[in-house]
Amino acid sequence: MSRIKANQLILVVEDSEDDYEVMMDAFELSDSLRNPIYRCEDGQSALNYLQQKPPFNDEEKYPPPAIILLDLNMPGIDGRQVLKTVKADETLRKIPVIVLTTSNDERDIEDCYELGANSYIKKPVDLDNFLDAIKQLREYWFEVSILPKGDL
Repeated sequence: MSRIKANQLILVVEDSEDDYEVMMDAFELSDSLRNPIYRCEDGQSALNYLQQKPPFNDEEKYPPPAIILLDLNMPGIDGRQVLKTVKADETLRKIPVIVLTTSNDERDIEDCYELGANSYIKKPVDLDNFLDAIKQLREYWFEVSILPKGDL
């Protein structure tokens, strides 16, 4: 049995500074979430991080994430392509990917699950609802969910 531990990294892939700040506020106000967080501001840097390409090729400084929070709509390589690449990669596919986006388009939801998303969450617009969403995310992924043993 394996759960995400408090010392394991959360990778946040988010291009919006405002959305990232709200997410960080929600994490800080969530009493029991103490995981280190690393942010990539676009899909290309996320793929470079995950594939340990420069400047992320020092695994001690840039450890593999235990979970990925992924925005969909980013310029350049978007979240769909990041998701597709992660789930097609033998070494990355076990990492849970939670799509956290403003889109509630049914096609986006279906596409993400087809590509292997582990969960799809529409970003709440206000802090109270965002706090509630982060609390539920933490409770499920860090306390309830059992993950495969291995590198997670």
